[in-house]
Amino acid sequence: MTARIQASSTVPVRQSSVRAHNLALVLQTVATSENPISRASTSAATGLTRATVSALVDDLIVRGLLVEREPAPRSGAGRPAAGLALAPDGAFGLGLEINVDYLAACVIDLTGQVRHRVVAHADQRSSSWEETLARLVRLTPAGGVSGAALAVPGLVSADGIVRVAPNLGWQDVDAGRYLSEALGLPVAVENEANLAALSELRAAGGRPTFGYVSGEIGIGAGLVLDGALYRGVRGWSGEIGHLPVHPDGRPCRCGARGCLEQYAGQEALLRAAGAATLAGLPDDADLGEAGAALGIALAGVINLLDLDTIVLGGIYGPLLPRLRPSIEHELGRRVLTAGLAPVTLRAAALGADAAMRGAAESVIRSILDDPATFLTRTT
Repeated sequence: MTARIQASSTVPVRQSSVRAHNLALVLQTVATSENPISRASTSAATGLTRATVSALVDDLIVRGLLVEREPAPRSGAGRPAAGLALAPDGAFGLGLEINVDYLAACVIDLTGQVRHRVVAHADQRSSSWEETLARLVRLTPAGGVSGAALAVPGLVSADGIVRVAPNLGWQDVDAGRYLSEALGLPVAVENEANLAALSELRAAGGRPTFGYVSGEIGIGAGLVLDGALYRGVRGWSGEIGHLPVHPDGRPCRCGARGCLEQYAGQEALLRAAGAATLAGLPDDADLGEAGAALGIALAGVINLLDLDTIVLGGIYGPLLPRLRPSIEHELGRRVLTAGLAPVTLRAAALGADAAMRGAAESVIRSILDDPATFLTRTT
């Protein structure tokens, strides 16, 4: 039988909507199969008739999203069926990232393999947003990508406008429109910690609920609850860097005082350790202040949301062995349930690449979720 789309009895279901739904169903079935899957098995898994699956598969093959693999030889009666797999050259997602002290770009294919990666280190705070975006465009490969997404360290509204990025000095910047016009592609914009958290969810698997904390010059967090990103009412959740850890403490670029960033951000950490760069951080540098500040902030988040896992990314991943003692000391003192259920701290699986990988993966995910729109756009 053909898969059904639920609809109101007063709203007709167009044939094109049924086909779009079934295209996505077939493509996602192939994408989530551990091994190449036959047409017959795809039919059984989706509930679609073999004729329907065959027609949809033929279209997806012709349009370059699927390939048919020759079956491995086998002994015994009957000929083994060919298997379907995602086409490695069928579509490419471009992930872009802007951070205070670097720009980055990567391209991944439908199978999740990285085809292009570049990172350019430079401080963006002395540049206008137009200059920064123009430099980012120059990092992108010429042609061949299907869409793009940008990761930024700031608050992004539903329409893709960067409302405020304190560490960049940006306010109400329509970065998506600028990049879309420059690249000739649709460009989505999202907070960098959110994209990193989603990438971590796919890369590491396991627990579907965790807090992801990204440490750079600024500090952001992505909250994954039951396998879904929690964005908040306006999509601005996760600004952990501006939680006050010392309410009357150091002034912050956001206008408040005592924010976490002023004690555990990259510049604060290096200043406390007497180092100019992370590469020059002494092995015996005291990271106690940064770890304690992180522990204070994380304790509040854990007490509020009842998280059992915190994933540390950005600069915090490789520094976790040195930060852990002071973080865990504060969690032990401040988390109400510390004696009942210890919190797991672990480093991010993708390290510093998590945000740009997450941006590129979001493009691929949009194609897998809605191949009909992608095929219409590329006709």
